[in-house]
Amino acid sequence: MQSLPKGIYRHYKNGKQYHLMEIATHSETGEQLAIYRALYDDFGVWARPLAMFAEHVERDGATVPRFALEKPLG
Repeated sequence: MQSLPKGIYRHYKNGKQYHLMEIATHSETGEQLAIYRALYDDFGVWARPLAMFAEHVERDGATVPRFALEKPLG
């Protein structure tokens, strides 16, 4: 089971900040989900598979985290 610290993360593509609030478990599949809030515009709450939230992606020839931890919370 993967775990990430709750905190403020920056998205690799748009450079905006998100608050990873919780790691949830999908009730049917058992898949872990990242529950996070945008820290801009309408402050929407989103969910995506934790594995996708934590994965590394290629950008400009470099491998970078999709969401990079900037400030751990709590």
